[in-house]
Amino acid sequence: MSTDSPRYEYTIRRKILTFLGAKFHIYNDTGELIGFSRQKAFKLKEDIRVFTDESENAPLISIKARSIIDFSAAYDVVDEKTGNSLGALRRKGFSSILRDSWEVLNQNDEPVGRLAEDSMGMAMVRRFVPMGNLFPQKFSLIDGSGAEIANLRTHFNPFVHKMTVAINADSSIHQMVVLAAGILLVAIEGRQKS
Repeated sequence: MSTDSPRYEYTIRRKILTFLGAKFHIYNDTGELIGFSRQKAFKLKEDIRVFTDESENAPLISIKARSIIDFSAAYDVVDEKTGNSLGALRRKGFSSILRDSWEVLNQNDEPVGRLAEDSMGMAMVRRFVPMGNLFPQKFSLIDGSGAEIANLRTHFNPFVHKMTVAINADSSIHQMVVLAAGILLVAIEGRQKS
């Protein structure tokens, strides 16, 4: 991704030691809280609501799984202010076993991008080598034209799972869909490690 073009940068933090669920905080590049969510534990069908702050009075977006348990799960991203779909994210089933891979869909369920973990080699190290999870995950979001429009990267911290999300200002994919991808990656990673 070109660092010459303007970018939006966000940080998603998930507290690891939260009892019966997880809390997510989303910060902009100045450190201002712009989003908050609670992930309930033991849910069969994911339904993540993101609010503007911890008061949970002003909903921002929702991320809802379309089915209960699905290897190629699809998650709808909805603007909670308008009720309009912003797009969807669909996990690429079998190919995500060894290397995380997702499709980004528009409001009509047409593929408009793909999100993939940095390399098969590093993905294998993270999954199968003892202490391999100490190596941060890196993801690239590529739009339909083949342009890299966002990077997502985890950071090692034993108490807080942290991911930075950098989105090109001219991204053809809605920023909230990219942030939803980051939230899902952090949420799913948290469930797989617990």
